[in-house]
Order: sequence, then structure tokens, then C-alpha cells
Amino acid sequence: MRYLVLSDVHANLEALSAVLDASAGEWEQVLVLGDLVGYGADPNAVIDRVRALPVAAMVRGNHDKVAAGLASVDSFNHVARLAIEWTTAVLTPENLRWLAALPQGPVAIDAMTEICHGAPWDEDAYLFDERDVERARPSLARPLSLFGHTHVPSIFRIEPSVEAMLPVRGERCRVPIDDGRYLVNCGAVGQPRDSDPRAAFGLLDSDPRALTIVRTPYDVATAQTKILHAGLPAVLAQRLALGR
Repeated sequence: MRYLVLSDVHANLEALSAVLDASAGEWEQVLVLGDLVGYGADPNAVIDRVRALPVAAMVRGNHDKVAAGLASVDSFNHVARLAIEWTTAVLTPENLRWLAALPQGPVAIDAMTEICHGAPWDEDAYLFDERDVERARPSLARPLSLFGHTHVPSIFRIEPSVEAMLPVRGERCRVPIDDGRYLVNCGAVGQPRDSDPRAAFGLLDSDPRALTIVRTPYDVATAQTKILHAGLPAVLAQRLALGR
């Protein structure tokens, strides 16, 4: 099966549309790793677009959870709090119910792959470096665990010891999945934070155990204008052009 891997869209319709255009014909089903909403100006349009896709599996993210009223906003910084409160106010009742029903990760896809938002043991925990990944080792149930949350493309080989296979650069970065175990973040569709403003996504082919991290440009200016017109904090628009 060929999968499109989406994570951290964050209500950025322009980025999502660019990813779907750039990946057309390269996948059959979709894996969604959470945080469809928050920060951006198109939460309803993004949810509607994702709901129309052939999704094989999906997990919630922390912004999805807070927007749906399942967790407190107290853990968010000031800008994130303003954005998620706005998001909750503009989401349709149907989309709020849909967000609230999203499952918590990890979710098994097949014998090779599982997906989660943050860490396998805690959907809100961040996996940034080898020390974080070492903590995740006992929780891994599949050879390949795909995660999001950090907005930074990352490849960690787990065996025989934890090794960060960095940096992830270029338009396409093939992940060398052999007989080992891996934790991989394919990056953020709508909120990249690795100093590359292009949308990031993954293409996973389960049969030959092939995973590729892909970057594609999108209409940043339109996404920025929408954020400003919505009255959201200006920094949310500014950061899109910086990939930070």
C-alpha cells in the first residue's frame, strides 16, 4: 500500500492544497498524524478537505484536543492560546464533534508501521533528540513509528543504538528503512520549523519498505493574508515565511 503521510497541517489550506497537488498519483491512502487545526485561518476548510480523503488511519494532536474541549488551554503559550480560542469559536458544531472523536495514538497501520502525534507513550511529549527517543524505545510496537508534533523532519534509527540520521534536506529525502527499527517525523505540512518554509510530507510504500520525506512550495502570501484578516496574531503570519 502507498500512503501519503500528513502531520501538523494547522489550518493552512494553501499548504495542504499544494501537498495534495504535488503528491497526486503517488499514493492510495492517507495517514494523518494530528494537529489539523490551530495557528492558521482555515480550520473548517482543512477539516472538510481531509475528511474527503481516503484516510486509512488518523490520530489527534494536542491542538485538535484543546480545540475540541478535551484538554485545557493552560499548557499553551499566549499566541497559541489566542489562536486556539479563535479556532474553537469558528469551527462548525459538526467539525468540533468530529475533532473530539479522533482517536489517541499510537495506532497500528500494519505489521511494519504505527502512527502517533507526539511520543508513543504520551501524545503530548516531544521527540527532539536521541535522549527523547531512548525513552520511547520500550513503547515502540512496530519497526517504523511515524510521529509529528515537533514540526521538524527527523529520522532516528533505534537499533542497535539510538542514532539521529540528520540532517533532512532537499526536495526529496529517502529514508533508508532496512531491517532495523525507526522513529521518523516527516515534518509539518502547514507550520514547518526547520528554517525551510516549504510544506513537508511523507510518501510511504509499505511493500518495499520505502519512505520519502518531500518538500513543496506553497502560496505563503495568501496564507499570511488570511491569518491577518482573521485578526490572529501577526507573528503567526510572519513565521510562515521563515519556516520557524
